[in-house]
Amino acid sequence: MGKRSKIILGLLIAVLIGIIVTEIVRPRPINWSPSYTMTAKIPFGCYVLFNELTAIFPSSEIETTDRSIYDVLVERDSSKATNYILINDFIYLDEQETNQILNFVSEGNQVFIATSNLTGKLADTLNITIDQQYDIKEDSIKVSFTNKKFKHPEFYFERGVNPAYLTSIDTLNTEVLGHIHVKSSTILNNKPQEIKVRPNFIKTTFGKGNFIVNSLPVAYTNYYLLSDNIDYSSQSFSYLQDRALIWDDYKKSGRKVITSPMRFVLNQSALKWSYYLTITGLLLFVIFKAKREQRIIPVIKPLENSSVEFAKTVGSLYHQKKNYTNLNHKKITYFLTHIRNRFYVNTTVLDEKFIAQVSAKAGKSIEETKDLFELILSLKNKPLHSEQDAIILAKKINTFKQSYGR
Repeated sequence: MGKRSKIILGLLIAVLIGIIVTEIVRPRPINWSPSYTMTAKIPFGCYVLFNELTAIFPSSEIETTDRSIYDVLVERDSSKATNYILINDFIYLDEQETNQILNFVSEGNQVFIATSNLTGKLADTLNITIDQQYDIKEDSIKVSFTNKKFKHPEFYFERGVNPAYLTSIDTLNTEVLGHIHVKSSTILNNKPQEIKVRPNFIKTTFGKGNFIVNSLPVAYTNYYLLSDNIDYSSQSFSYLQDRALIWDDYKKSGRKVITSPMRFVLNQSALKWSYYLTITGLLLFVIFKAKREQRIIPVIKPLENSSVEFAKTVGSLYHQKKNYTNLNHKKITYFLTHIRNRFYVNTTVLDEKFIAQVSAKAGKSIEETKDLFELILSLKNKPLHSEQDAIILAKKINTFKQSYGR
């Protein structure tokens, strides 16, 4: 390696190390995207809540699942009373999942749903409609419990909250457990906006069990569980009995499925950039190294085909000596060899069957083919050949070959 190559390589390594160090020490920006997964430590993840479940339900056996609701409930032990927790900003269950979870609740189990958007057959069956006012931007949202015996019946939420509330419920089978206080979306005559109290937390009886639905999923995330609002989640979970519990980690906005064996490296920002830069540096090194040291590939001329020149020389020799008999015999032998190699026919007997095969494969008429081979047979039986015989044979063979190429 020359001096220049060493300098370039050293600069690449220095730049690579500098970028890696910068990525390691650079503070990561806060990720405010909703996740709701049990492993997410970002503000709107559910890492804190999941790890506090053992304190909220001290006697419960807690199970986590990253499979569909249908698969989980089909395989579960139906004799064990169970709570099922679903928390996400958007929840949609297909028909099979809906039928399975309805059967699950009707047997006496409970399902806790925290979402600001519940759609599909499940919402239709429970007669639940959740509305959101996207046009309202408030500094804080007030929510309250109907049970005034709670330690903190009222709470305020400031960040990441869309005012979502229930506009339709089954009043015969539903108990309102909490409300959200939202401002009206219009201002009339310069008057202050009216505060409307809407239900956002309900318990709906279905069969022997209950659906408990809350329209404020961000209340159960890390951001609010590490603040003064931690009692909101614990008090809302008090409506669940202390029994076996299934935490759903499948219906989540932040659920990521990475099948690559490099998933750990690619999930770490510093390792990911170092990996990419290493590959780029290696490619650049190979390109410059190969360009500098690749040897010139010599041009090898193909071997010349001297068969035609040899045939012309031998033909001229026979013609000069006027040995037309030997010349015609060799021409016939060469032509029959050509027929065997080209059309894969037996040239031992030049009969009617042979003529028909050659005619069909060469695309020539029977008459023209028969005329040629009758000439060949006559010349084979003729003891002495003249110059005219050699000319006629050469013309007929050349004409015969022209139809299919030589």
